[in-house]
Amino acid sequence: MSKRSWAEPYKIKMIEPLRMTSPDERDAAMSAAGFNTFLLRSDEVYIDLLTDSGTTAMSDRQWAGVMLGDEAYAGSANYYHLEDAVHRYYGYKHLIPTHQGRGAEHLLSRLLIKPGDVVPGNMYFTTTRAHQELAGGRFVDIIGDAAHDVNSKEPFKGNVDLSKLQAAIDTHGAGRIPYVCLQCCVNMAGGQPVSMANIAAVSALCKEHGISVMLDATRAVENAYFIKAREPGYGPRSIEEILREICSYTDGCTNSAKKDCLVNIGGFLCVNDDALAEEARNMVVLFEGLHTYGGLAGRDMEAMAIGIAESVQYDHIRARVGQVEYLGTLLENAGVPIILPVGGHGIFIDAIRFLPHIPREQFPAQALAAALFVESGVRSMERGAVSAGRDPDTRANIFPKLELVRLTIPRRVYTQAHMDVTAESVIELFNQPERVVGLEITHEPRYLRFFQARFRPVTGERVLKPAREALSCASSN
Repeated sequence: MSKRSWAEPYKIKMIEPLRMTSPDERDAAMSAAGFNTFLLRSDEVYIDLLTDSGTTAMSDRQWAGVMLGDEAYAGSANYYHLEDAVHRYYGYKHLIPTHQGRGAEHLLSRLLIKPGDVVPGNMYFTTTRAHQELAGGRFVDIIGDAAHDVNSKEPFKGNVDLSKLQAAIDTHGAGRIPYVCLQCCVNMAGGQPVSMANIAAVSALCKEHGISVMLDATRAVENAYFIKAREPGYGPRSIEEILREICSYTDGCTNSAKKDCLVNIGGFLCVNDDALAEEARNMVVLFEGLHTYGGLAGRDMEAMAIGIAESVQYDHIRARVGQVEYLGTLLENAGVPIILPVGGHGIFIDAIRFLPHIPREQFPAQALAAALFVESGVRSMERGAVSAGRDPDTRANIFPKLELVRLTIPRRVYTQAHMDVTAESVIELFNQPERVVGLEITHEPRYLRFFQARFRPVTGERVLKPAREALSCASSN
């Protein structure tokens, strides 16, 4: 029997109209936004691939749950529904809801990190590292070398290098390591998953030295899908079973529920230790809200509880990752340099290979994201030197090995036709790279500069030269 195509496991019940703007309108909008896609207005965007965070389309069951919101200040029924869902699907003992993932990161960092501590992790994430540093700690990268290699096609490029973890323990001492931060589907590496064997090995090594393992479970469901698809022995297992096993090797987690959990706002911190849970509940009252709402409305918690149950359904997660793979295949077949294998939540374009004429000091990924919007109305985002920020001691720009543009696919929002349009837009620009102009910073906020920094073209007023001008420049060279 021949292999048949699959389709999204849902049908469309409601639509939101999109508006395509003209190139002149997009050029003016990008200039006004300081060539930072985060500073664009959403009504200026045609296809919005900035992030998958909070951009999910919720299901009819979730919207029905919204109407069942118990907005009591204390003891909301929706909190207990959420607690039951987290216990069932993630398995942790204690739940502390937060307004979103960085609220949980803040609580965990304040609770566990002391000045001078180091926190090993399989590649940094921006908000996670920022909270660790604000608490007085330093991040130490222990991801395997394959994650930094754009040519590697290893199936689990998010894996921790156990020798690097052991070296961190030997160098700093277990007493200066409050926990290891283990990230699923490592964002800055291109959404690359971690194998179950690696998770178990990290857990065993940390137990040997009395070090906790805290999971960044934001994309743990996507990671469970890759384990099922790629790791021997896990094919017959359900996503629910694999997710529980991932979490069983860890002592707690932070979770931005705006991703896997299929909601527009929300997050949570989970721990197994009773004393730590008590401290977290004390602290959540100061920074988020009462421990039974944590900065969320009851309706938000109800939607999250339902979303968690929907997230582990195999048809859902297969279609979610399948759409990302579809876009990746279109770009790979056209020769566009992307991170392979394709990750779980987006396509990551290698801006260094895409724009070889732009030096790292002129932020090629930022320039490419800006140019892609002007070209097509597709909004993406930079994941390179701008996101990496500055060295905390020297204040020099950090230039990571990966200089990427992320095309992040919201869950259950766009069709395959939108992916076709996106691919065509990227390919057209790839065939005329000399049109893209480098950038320099004109305004830099103190923290997480990629959100609010402003730029200007190094030459001229546009980040994307008109095709005729670019052709003239190319021929004269």
